[in-house]
Amino acid sequence: MSESLDEINKVLDSGSKQEKIKILESLNDTSDPKIINKIITLLDDPEIEVRGEVFSVLVLNENNISESLIKNLSSESKNVRGFSALVLANRKDSDAIPSIINLTNDSSSMVRSCALGALGYLKAAQASKVIHNCLSDSNLEVKKSAIKAVIDIGDKIPLKEINEISKEKDEELEKLLVLAKQN
Repeated sequence: MSESLDEINKVLDSGSKQEKIKILESLNDTSDPKIINKIITLLDDPEIEVRGEVFSVLVLNENNISESLIKNLSSESKNVRGFSALVLANRKDSDAIPSIINLTNDSSSMVRSCALGALGYLKAAQASKVIHNCLSDSNLEVKKSAIKAVIDIGDKIPLKEINEISKEKDEELEKLLVLAKQN
């Protein structure tokens, strides 16, 4: 990597989509905490392609960047909080489970859904209680994520609860409930 920290920051702050992606591709093996934190902030970039590249760079980075990702679970940005949880899950970072569990109470339904997806992906059986609590979330997408997480950790949903949830009419929800019954 031949660019200085100032040059990297300049491109990541105000470069074009293509410039950001090009510089991100060159940073996939960085261990510099300042650069890692800068990359993480781009999980909130307005361009979906940039966010996708950031996600990829963070997941594929083989250095120990978990501390930076865990710190960003408390970011002011809901995108940074939610996507950091998913990056940690894709990195199979089970040490992050307690911090991800905290996000199941986040004010943003998107963050709660991401946290549940991460917990399910990590097969976080120790999160069973909080996952089950999310089955009664007011947001339908969070409920779906909770059902999927219950299935992923190999847990069961009581039939009474399945019947209660199934009162909401949604095709994807119905498919998940069929899977939950078979679990």
